[in-house]
Amino acid sequence: MRDYKKYKVWELGHEITLEIYKLTQGFPKEEIYGITSQMRRASYSIPANIVEGCGRESDAEFKRFLIISQGSANELEYFTVLAKDLGYLDIPIFTKLNDNVDKTRRSLNSLIKKL
Repeated sequence: MRDYKKYKVWELGHEITLEIYKLTQGFPKEEIYGITSQMRRASYSIPANIVEGCGRESDAEFKRFLIISQGSANELEYFTVLAKDLGYLDIPIFTKLNDNVDKTRRSLNSLIKKL
């Protein structure tokens, strides 16, 4: 069994999740079951799938969960664009967040290729 805490990509995903929770606190209350919920779910799915994959026995299973995590990062990227376009995120925050999501996605891709 792998230790998820030793993976930098897990740390990146966790940091993004914490940031998303902070940012979405300021979203309109009518979005609690809409974009707020979707962004939070997509963000915590990134590190959660890394953790779940670390608990699996084979590299193939671990890789499958990393691919799911990568899909969640792609989904989160879209939600950040949507939040920006709806006026919920300003450009500097959006840019920083999008850069972090992209960095996480690239790290996931690198780890997937190593397996």
